[in-house]
Amino acid sequence: MPREVKDEVARVLGSPVARAARVYGGYAPSATFRMVLADERRAFFKGVNSSSNDYMRGALPKEERVYRELGAYIRPWAPAFLGSFTRLDWHVLLLEDVGPQTMPPWSPAKARRSARSFAAFHASTHSRALPRWLSRTEHHEFAELWRRLSQSGELAKTAGLARRRADEAREWLDVALPELRENAGRLMQLRPPHSLLHFDTRSDNVRLHDEQLRMFDWNFASVGPHEVDAAAFAQATEAEGGPPVDQTMGWYAEVMPLRAPHVDAAVAGIAGYFADRAWRPPIPGVPRVRAFQRRQLKVSLAWAARLLALPEPLWLAAVPD
Repeated sequence: MPREVKDEVARVLGSPVARAARVYGGYAPSATFRMVLADERRAFFKGVNSSSNDYMRGALPKEERVYRELGAYIRPWAPAFLGSFTRLDWHVLLLEDVGPQTMPPWSPAKARRSARSFAAFHASTHSRALPRWLSRTEHHEFAELWRRLSQSGELAKTAGLARRRADEAREWLDVALPELRENAGRLMQLRPPHSLLHFDTRSDNVRLHDEQLRMFDWNFASVGPHEVDAAAFAQATEAEGGPPVDQTMGWYAEVMPLRAPHVDAAVAGIAGYFADRAWRPPIPGVPRVRAFQRRQLKVSLAWAARLLALPEPLWLAAVPD
């Protein structure tokens, strides 16, 4: 870390850094450190520079805007924003340190507390007037993926994930495609009331403090049906060895009611997202993403099949983790 960047951290936070530990475990690379300052306060450093990939360099300004302008909506679920700066080729965010990784492993108790706190977050902004600069169409991306896969011929690549059972997978997908397309397509028709969405609630982007879920990496924040966030969280939790999706959604619904048609549309759309991503080549510098997306495909597509009364996709057992 250049001395000029360290000095700027000390200037913004009002105390030099006594020690710092690199934070690992996320699915996308960035320079992240948990810091202890000379005055014994703690803080979190997140930065990008010219060597960072295009995604991270584009994501950090979006996340900074959320911290600067949406504090009244995202606290206490988000860490406190302590400042930011640009120095040399670095762009740095300084945040409250929300501690070390708490999941995985997932336990039923952790999943229940997380789901209920996540539901309380959505309930806190449901029907509220939210800033107009927030996208109202981020979730629409999921609506057309099944159609694109079938029209491009890439559905065969999704089926190919099943290797020796690829023919069985393609036959199942051909039968299921109309229902999956129709339900995912409804995502574009779901009208308000909506909530503020985090839109990236994997375990590497959250911590759990007693009953309080803490969320960071807010660059996808948008407005939409809370069922999209809830379903994404539930399938990611099961994919990481946590409780089944139905159990997590049940805990969520103890706090925030779920609308069945919205859940069906969300799950069909999310399954389409992973059907479109899981077969793609590894992303340079991010080697673990595709394996996790394959696990998410298996969870979300099996879930969609149950919700939409489709035949059980037994071929998913042949898709490698």
